[in-house]
Amino acid sequence: MIWKHVKYLHLPLSPIIMLALSTQHFAHAASDPHKKAGEHATPRNTATAHSAVHAGANATAAPEKISVVGSGSTRQMQSISRRDLQYLVPGTTPLKAVGNMPGVQFSSSDPLGIDLWSQSFYMHGFTSDQLGFTVDGISLGGQGYESHDGVPVNRVISNENISHTDVSQGAGGLDTPSTSNLGGTVRFYSDDPSDRMGGKVSQTFGSYNAFRTFVRFDSGKLNKSGTKFYISYDRRAEDKWLGGDSQFQQMVNTKLVQPINDHTTFKAYFDWSSEAAASYLDNSLEMLNKVGYDSDYYYPNYGAALNAANGNYPAKYQGLSDPKNAAYYRGIETSSYYVGGMSLDSKLNKNLDSKTTFYGVGKRYDAWWTSPYVSSPSGAPLAAQDQAMSSRRLGFQTDLIYRFRHHTFDAGFWYENSTYSPEMDYFNEPNSANGTPYNELAHKGEPFMIGYGEAFNTNTYVFHLQDTYKVLPNLTLHAGFRTMVVNASDRVTYNDARYTGGKQIPAGSLTAEAAALPQFSGNWRFAPHNEFYFDISKNMQAYPEGGYNMFSPWGAETQSDFNALKKNLRPETDWVYEIGYRLQTRRVIGLLNLYHTDFSNRQQSISVGPLVTAHSLFENVGSVNMNGVDASVTFIPVRHLSIYNSISYNSSKFENNLTSGGVLYHLKGKQEPNYAHLMYKNSLNYSIKGVNIHFDTLFMGKRYLSYTNDTRVPSYWLENFGVSYTLHDVSVARNLKFDFNIYNITDERYISNMGSGGNPLSGDYNSLQVGAPRSFYGTISADF
Repeated sequence: MIWKHVKYLHLPLSPIIMLALSTQHFAHAASDPHKKAGEHATPRNTATAHSAVHAGANATAAPEKISVVGSGSTRQMQSISRRDLQYLVPGTTPLKAVGNMPGVQFSSSDPLGIDLWSQSFYMHGFTSDQLGFTVDGISLGGQGYESHDGVPVNRVISNENISHTDVSQGAGGLDTPSTSNLGGTVRFYSDDPSDRMGGKVSQTFGSYNAFRTFVRFDSGKLNKSGTKFYISYDRRAEDKWLGGDSQFQQMVNTKLVQPINDHTTFKAYFDWSSEAAASYLDNSLEMLNKVGYDSDYYYPNYGAALNAANGNYPAKYQGLSDPKNAAYYRGIETSSYYVGGMSLDSKLNKNLDSKTTFYGVGKRYDAWWTSPYVSSPSGAPLAAQDQAMSSRRLGFQTDLIYRFRHHTFDAGFWYENSTYSPEMDYFNEPNSANGTPYNELAHKGEPFMIGYGEAFNTNTYVFHLQDTYKVLPNLTLHAGFRTMVVNASDRVTYNDARYTGGKQIPAGSLTAEAAALPQFSGNWRFAPHNEFYFDISKNMQAYPEGGYNMFSPWGAETQSDFNALKKNLRPETDWVYEIGYRLQTRRVIGLLNLYHTDFSNRQQSISVGPLVTAHSLFENVGSVNMNGVDASVTFIPVRHLSIYNSISYNSSKFENNLTSGGVLYHLKGKQEPNYAHLMYKNSLNYSIKGVNIHFDTLFMGKRYLSYTNDTRVPSYWLENFGVSYTLHDVSVARNLKFDFNIYNITDERYISNMGSGGNPLSGDYNSLQVGAPRSFYGTISADF
């Protein structure tokens, strides 16, 4: 029996639960119709109270104020505080904390989320490349593996440096610098350096030789003007829980804050990171049925990989329909990222504020596989394959916020220029089991073949205008629009006939534009503790960029195919509708959210062929109709105890059939793959006198592998446990904390990530990854 593909996520603590536990006084503020959400936050919840004023791109520009459960917001918005992130194992990607929310799926075969290949993120049915992500207003682009413009958030900022996260699950804010957010947005904010000199040291140990060290130094105020900075170093490493490889990441964050006068502040942020993360093997349903859950790459046994490339397979693979595609020698990614930004916040007068941010982003990314489908000059029937890419983005965003009577007007402009250069390189492998395989980490030597190379240049122009109108003390309306123009051009730099068959690789330009993408929303507090909200918005996604045979209009087979596609191609758009109800009292915090989405020109990636040589066909599957509901409730029956439950349901169905390769596929009425119909999450949390204990449960319903829904993986349950103890004023340490976490307590065997290599129109595909077994982690940390 194949266990359901589900996202492996640690549910150490729901953000809503932690808020409920730590802000019992906060609920009183919400019950007073004359007080703003967060006004009575206790000192214990300083980060949460601070985050409540960040519904917009920044505190100054925020047109509305929200609480952690979204109280006061005209859209479905929630906030995650620094405290919530502390309940993850240190070093875990912060997307896991967002994954605790209803309607959100996060999965990773790697317990800490270092490996991007085995990781995916969905929110209300949208993938991470269809959402908007930012850090301090800097656009992060898509979060998926090999995203052309993306920088994963766990490559940008350490959890300890995040002050809070604002999540808009339905539609993103008009001021979000993103051209991909068909759905919502996730905005991360770094904390400012401390006013006093100090720092933090944290050390984590865990299963499979997990080892993570974090060190941060805060300068404190250096002079009368208030200059201050921090710098941190984050190093994490772990062995794969299956197979013989490992994963490693290191990162440096630094931030400077310089007040210029009482009304203006300059801030600068910089990040550098470097990774070498081995991936887990992609399985098919056939492999899981016939071979089991213990298969991985041949690494470090090069001889076994050489034999398999020659057709001599291990006994366990010989009964498979495609044993060559069952396993390769190695799969690993190496990468480096640079992210820098500068911002100037000014209060120009009592009614007018401004914020301007300049940023630059650079990355080099190499996705390695040892392909048995290309021979080396040595005569070996395999070669080291490198899907290499580099990108650079430079941009700025400026906003003016004007308050007039009961109105808050916000007008802004975002511009970005980006370059993106993908290519496929092949390196020699030895034709002897005793030879030395190509070293991907050292990456020295010249490729014997550059299959293709391309160079993209993109200019993005986005203008937004919005107004938040306080009609009555208990009624707020919001209206606005954004104008978007994205022009992308491509030229071919390499075309090796041995790889492409001599075909003319597509090149040319495409423009995605929309004169006005409107948004209208409102909030009505009809009684103390109770409010309704609604939101209607239209969104558009710029065309995805990708090289030859990759998911992109430019990935077409030939130039003539691209030219024919260009004539009728339209950007993917959608209308998102949501309506909801919030309840916030001292003992009960509840949320009910209903949403509906109509897609036009829905664009999907259809995978054909073996994984390392797969063609990711760019298909317009027409219209998709999505309906969903999220519900959550937090009970606080007695002091120190909170009980959180959430349930979410999603129906996302195609409205058209599809003809591909001359074959008609009956997609109409079928559910989109990879995203579950049903999810349930539960957390119990008890905290008293420095001790915190939490127990979390996740149920993930069935998900489909193919577009025609003829293959699927079943549901499963997952449980996690954590306990921490904090001591105060121990010697030179202000706080000394001990954490212990167990992931997957029952040692469930389940499928974690799904669709990593794409999805087939029908049938089976090597696109499933097994979830991690029971894992233990312990951490000791100190604040000075």
